[in-house]
Amino acid sequence: MLLEIVQTVNSYLSDYILVFLLIAVGLLYSIKTRFVQIRYFGQGMRQVFGTLSLNGQKHKTGMSSFQALATAIAAQVGTGNIVGAGGAILTGGPGAIFWMWIIAFFGMATIYAEATLAQVTRVRHADGSIQGGPVYYITTAFRGAFGKFLAGFFAVAIILALGFFGCMVQSNSIGSTFETAFGIPSWVVGIVLVVICAVIFLGGVQRLAAVTEKLVPVMAALFILGGLVVLVLRIRYIPETFAMIFRYAFAPNAIIGGGLGAALKIAISQGAKRGLFSNEAGMGSTPHAHALANVSCPHEQGVMAMIGVFIDTFVVLTLNALVIISTMYTEGGPLAAGYTGEVTTVLSSTNLAQTAFGVVMGESLGAKFVAVCLFFFAFSTILGWNLFGKINVIYLFGKKSPKVCTVIYTVIALVFIFLGTVTSSDLVWGLSDMFNQLMVIPNAIALFALTGIVVRCVGGDKKQ
Repeated sequence: MLLEIVQTVNSYLSDYILVFLLIAVGLLYSIKTRFVQIRYFGQGMRQVFGTLSLNGQKHKTGMSSFQALATAIAAQVGTGNIVGAGGAILTGGPGAIFWMWIIAFFGMATIYAEATLAQVTRVRHADGSIQGGPVYYITTAFRGAFGKFLAGFFAVAIILALGFFGCMVQSNSIGSTFETAFGIPSWVVGIVLVVICAVIFLGGVQRLAAVTEKLVPVMAALFILGGLVVLVLRIRYIPETFAMIFRYAFAPNAIIGGGLGAALKIAISQGAKRGLFSNEAGMGSTPHAHALANVSCPHEQGVMAMIGVFIDTFVVLTLNALVIISTMYTEGGPLAAGYTGEVTTVLSSTNLAQTAFGVVMGESLGAKFVAVCLFFFAFSTILGWNLFGKINVIYLFGKKSPKVCTVIYTVIALVFIFLGTVTSSDLVWGLSDMFNQLMVIPNAIALFALTGIVVRCVGGDKKQ
């Protein structure tokens, strides 16, 4: 019953509200900034790879620009890239990936605005600590009761979406893939995960930054290397793979069935929903990390944030999608005729990537490779999301006693992480999707209202 209610709410949000808001905000900022995602893409790449370090300088407060980006990417690159992409392809067909690309392209302008506003509106407390994120730019956009209501709504939604239910999604995926690959019971994985997370959570922002700056480059390189090996061995299917992405983006009914209108709506909504869950542009999560960056002007972190979306969607997610489509949907693949028949009882969004990599690597090695990659992806996401939830918990409840508030929040979050390894994935994904999408609404409203501030920051005109 609860699952049906959650699915109904999600369908309305993703089909009628989410797509409009994401594309509208992305279009607005693309136009207003004269396509900042194109004009300053080179600057963003130079800043990212010019500051790449696995052992960056320690900061008394906040993080380095790269550490902030690494924390943001840690949150972005998670199960949405492996499990989420698989789910989008199964439900909306290969064409759903095209709509993920569209969402991500405009999302690069959106996340530029989010990171810039997070820098402009962040606050520094008496103890020197820095706090920033959507709640601060929402209350900047709307003074008084309305602004406090929107900020409070966002804070509650993100605590539930990422701090609690979102971390359940990540740990659920870790537990299920490890059980499939190594035969380790999910609850055992849950206990180990809780212990590791507790050590990092209680170490504060600096410990988190030190972990993510090392973990993110290594995990991305591992997955990219494995994916490229598969694609090289499936090279003759690559042209057909790209052709399917574009063909089924506009005629998905040919592979998922039903009428063209209904199938197209499914493909677009799946691309938007899973794209949001993957790159998080417009959702209001990663601005919390970008607010902590020590940079000379907000523009610098804005262009860094754009590269985070690019890496997440156009590199990691696309690589995974190409592996799945080139092995599962091409000649002789189990999904060549569409998602029909007995295959529906065998394949799911959780094990699709494992099956796809297994076509080339062998069933056992493919399952193990994806399980290890997903552990790194999901684990790093848990770290980032816990920080984002913590900032909003302190905003709501911890102004007088932030340390006590943080400890209570951490204990509850650890319980949710463990429960994720032993809870049904359908309900977990549904609840996470619902609160993810609810976060977008107040965040997008504030973004619409603050275009002037962002435009003035483009190019580095507005100093901190």
